[in-house]
Amino acid sequence: MDDAIKIRYSKLADETCCLSCGGARERSGAQPGEVCVDLGSGRGNDVLRLAMEVGDGGYVYGIDATPGMISKGKMAASKLGVENVEFILSGLEEIPLESGTADLVISNCVINHISNKSAVWNEIYRLLKSGGRFVVSDIYSVEPVPGEYSTDPSAVAECWAGAVTREEYLRMVQNSGFVNIEILEESRPYSKGKIEVCSLTIRGYR
Repeated sequence: MDDAIKIRYSKLADETCCLSCGGARERSGAQPGEVCVDLGSGRGNDVLRLAMEVGDGGYVYGIDATPGMISKGKMAASKLGVENVEFILSGLEEIPLESGTADLVISNCVINHISNKSAVWNEIYRLLKSGGRFVVSDIYSVEPVPGEYSTDPSAVAECWAGAVTREEYLRMVQNSGFVNIEILEESRPYSKGKIEVCSLTIRGYR
């Protein structure tokens, strides 16, 4: 994630906008005792909900590249007395967790922001235990996104500036080694700037 985008997201930590394009957590089926990772955890709302779902025997890591969001997540966990969570400041291309850590990885509308999306999908594969799963909500573009939008603050905040086409997106997921890939939900195209985009929620297994 570029520095300009990180700065933008740190500022958004104190605003009331919604950065999510889907309900990855709601569709994840987190179970008691599972270890979960939320990529692009933002203020930590999904991390805290997952912590309740997995219970004291489980654990949840929130990963975010922006200090403002990490700070908000830690404050929320402390205020609510939630102890089975940890918020880690990190990019998503190289995450400081051991291989095979997680039963479940989720993400809401974050991977589209990363330039090297294949690296993120490889990290998701590395983090998951054998048989583990991901549930990711994200945006893809019906056609290639014009370069003029790549650092446009409004396009970035609306989570589509870095989108790739559906074919490219699914190819990256498949090339990372995942099996039993399913599209759980997919929207009709809607207009953004000079293009059309779609949101989808996808699941796959290691």
